[in-house]
Amino acid sequence: MLKQLLARKTDFTNDDDLHGNGLRRTLGPWGVTALGIGAVIGTGIFVVTGQAAAEHAGPAVLISFLLAAICSGFTALCYAEFATLIPISGSSYSYAYATLGELLAWFIGWNMVLEYGISASAVAASWTGYFTSLLDHFGMHLPSTLSSAPLAFTNGHLVTTGALINLPAVAIVLALTWLCYVGIKESAGINLMMVALKVGLIIIVVVAGYRYIDTANWHPFIPAQQGPDKYGWSGIFRGAAMVFFAYIGFEATSTAAQECKNPQRDLPFGMLVSLAICTILYLAMAAVLTGLIPYSMLDTVEPVVTAVRAHPQLDWLRLVVEVGALIGLSSVILVMIIAQPRIFMIMSRDGLLPKVLGRIHPRHRTPHINTVITGLCIAVLAAIFPLDLLANLTSMGTLIAFVAVCAGVLILRYTSPELPRTFRVPWAWVICPAGVLSCLALLLTFEWFNWALMLGWTAVGLLIYFGYGYRHSHLRRQKNAPQAIVVEKP
Repeated sequence: MLKQLLARKTDFTNDDDLHGNGLRRTLGPWGVTALGIGAVIGTGIFVVTGQAAAEHAGPAVLISFLLAAICSGFTALCYAEFATLIPISGSSYSYAYATLGELLAWFIGWNMVLEYGISASAVAASWTGYFTSLLDHFGMHLPSTLSSAPLAFTNGHLVTTGALINLPAVAIVLALTWLCYVGIKESAGINLMMVALKVGLIIIVVVAGYRYIDTANWHPFIPAQQGPDKYGWSGIFRGAAMVFFAYIGFEATSTAAQECKNPQRDLPFGMLVSLAICTILYLAMAAVLTGLIPYSMLDTVEPVVTAVRAHPQLDWLRLVVEVGALIGLSSVILVMIIAQPRIFMIMSRDGLLPKVLGRIHPRHRTPHINTVITGLCIAVLAAIFPLDLLANLTSMGTLIAFVAVCAGVLILRYTSPELPRTFRVPWAWVICPAGVLSCLALLLTFEWFNWALMLGWTAVGLLIYFGYGYRHSHLRRQKNAPQAIVVEKP
């Protein structure tokens, strides 16, 4: 049994032909970059920035963003190398399967459900705040019972709020699920349009708001310690763990590997360029927000609108912010709904999930069944649970996956040094351990109840694996597994 749990998958030949219709290759390097920006620029810039500044780091949230960006940068380099070696849609699940064995691969894949599915729910929950603000702008009001989660997380406990359902969040998720159902080309085209619009609107906000910055709001830059994770350097590190949620989207590009025209070229380009662009935008927006008003006032569901409202001269920006936020958050949800079904598809083709999850629609060429399941689950979570709980679980699941990828690059350098790598992590013996250690450092900042929820999530995943995946694993049935990693050139 132990041998099976540690068994590595070494044949990554593109097996679309074995499963009927394959995915359609339509994405080039800038299409992949747009997916990355679409997934990264969203809740982090429009919601989490304000919460991290008010609750943890103060104006030093800029340092938090830099720390999270450095951690993500180490990981992005590792992802880029793996993407050239294993250009399929399994992302860190497939990378772990090649280096760490089946059980850990399942563990990583199960955590990726947190990364994509639950992060989309968190973004949808924050989408509601800007949507209701936009309605208020035009004199229309949605009852709070229909626009907020019925549960809230307070002092480590789930409590009821009296609300019924977060209806706007459900509506946007279902609309984008339909779009993902009909095809990657249509979804990517709309995502590209949304990315261009939201980046343009963010630049407008930064340029216009810069004139009204009061540098007194940046002093003290690192506020005095007021609690274990509030202000001081401990608050900066806790803020980094919180805003790390903002960066995880770059990894979603790797799930589109089988829809790239040239994945060995397009994926590294898209990952690294999108991460660089997004880091610059995050730092600029964080500087403007904390400069416009005192950081303590940013703990709202729409902090950018809150900052703009404080300056009558910027009142015209409110509509720009609301529209930009809705577009930006929508593109994040879209990319996550694209990513999650493709992880299920690869796990199904490995036998770890039922065969039905590996099917491709004969006309739309999308994993349609997975897309519907993903969309419905995201809608339910967004309708019930609050943003902060969902965001923390997402960050934890992602950090664990990132640790596996950074370690996996070194393992594969040792076990298969002869493999051709069109992209190589520079100074791998420095970058990879730095990636592992930085991710672990951020993981240690989460509170005990987050770990308790993560352990519960892991227990459910292990029950599914030993109840179904272990017995149906295709790798388990192979008597003579290949000894070298094999991938098909697109």
